Amino acid sequence: MTLTPVLSAFWDDPQSFTLEGYSRHGGYQALTKALAMSPDDVIALVKESGLRGRGGAGFPTGMKWGFIPQGDGKPHYLVVNADESEPGTCKDMPLLMANPHALIEGVAIASYAIRATHAFIYIRGEVTHIVRRLQQAVIDAYAAGHLGADVDGSGYALEVVVHAGAGAYICGEETALLDSLEGYRGQPRLRPPFPATHGLYGLPTVINNVESIASVPAIVLGGPEWFGSMGTEKSKGFTLYSLSGHVKRPGQYEAPLGITLRELLDLAGGMREGHELKFWTPGGSSTPILTAEHLDVPLDYESVSAAGSMLGTKALQCFDETTCIVRAVLRWTEFYAHESCGKCTPCREGTFWMVQILQRLEAGNGTEEDIATLLDTCDNIFGRSFCALGDGATSPIVSGIQYFRDEFVAHMTGGGCPFDPVAATVFAGAPA
Repeated sequence: MTLTPVLSAFWDDPQSFTLEGYSRHGGYQALTKALAMSPDDVIALVKESGLRGRGGAGFPTGMKWGFIPQGDGKPHYLVVNADESEPGTCKDMPLLMANPHALIEGVAIASYAIRATHAFIYIRGEVTHIVRRLQQAVIDAYAAGHLGADVDGSGYALEVVVHAGAGAYICGEETALLDSLEGYRGQPRLRPPFPATHGLYGLPTVINNVESIASVPAIVLGGPEWFGSMGTEKSKGFTLYSLSGHVKRPGQYEAPLGITLRELLDLAGGMREGHELKFWTPGGSSTPILTAEHLDVPLDYESVSAAGSMLGTKALQCFDETTCIVRAVLRWTEFYAHESCGKCTPCREGTFWMVQILQRLEAGNGTEEDIATLLDTCDNIFGRSFCALGDGATSPIVSGIQYFRDEFVAHMTGGGCPFDPVAATVFAGAPA
């Protein structure tokens, strides 16, 4: 299987982020084509393409657009979730850095399709250089007539606002993002009602990930059959895989859905010299970890789910045999405990206590009972939170114990981490 550069096709062009550079490679032709179609036909085209949300859940994009009630006389909104903050996920920011106009063109097409006259791009405030680049791209698009009161002379009006968030992980959850966008503290809402009918300001709203919207112009130009020629039957098209960790050439690899980690590692030069893969995440730290036994699992939504994990954001963090699973899981759990908004008890209290137990285990002071308590706590959190943060916090713990229980036990019997130089001598039977 080979790479399929579409979104990343011209990232090596020094002017790829400019309006001139984007236009030189066919930019905004898809918008012209879409504006000549009816909004319903644009939605039907995206439905037919089989594009699934690239933000984690993999929900069909065209179907989500179709949920917006039409003829209701209410304003509609498009919100782009650019609050990329899942540990290991690093695809949306490079995309916005190298090719922001692909997103802006996609925003214009999507807004036209759902009959929205206002669109918001919610982006992490910490990535100042990318915020500035995106703002400049929006300004340039306005000046060229691709946004504003008369988009490309079609009579369609669209206002686009770039909103910088304050850096809360929870605001990556779509309803917490809406609360933040409205000026409130970012906390998830209880659903139903759903954003499609009661979203931003209580009005019909579509919320999509950056990559999902940026993929739309290529689909409009290339057509559903072209898009479906890549990927698998149920997981169609191209996507960005973020390869990081102990690999020789980490980075973004745009490939068809269904490629395997083994194939991606071959393209990346393999694991670092003299080491081998121990475990990896298919979709960031909130997805259950997999091991070297899963190297040939097709990286599509169905296959990864069948293997016991989730494709998520396609953040492939690869760890070699020098990594302590207990320490890695502890670090992730500390992150989730810190980022919990505290709205619901299972997540607020559960993540706190899981950190305490994992700290004991990592220090060599734990017991078998601690492992049982840890799993029991995960069971009490999973499915009982307002949003997916609680579920995500349990994923590395449950899967880590599933595949590496012996390593958790070794921390107890050896009085500490076997990967720690001092503790390692104890494990080997030598004097500490």
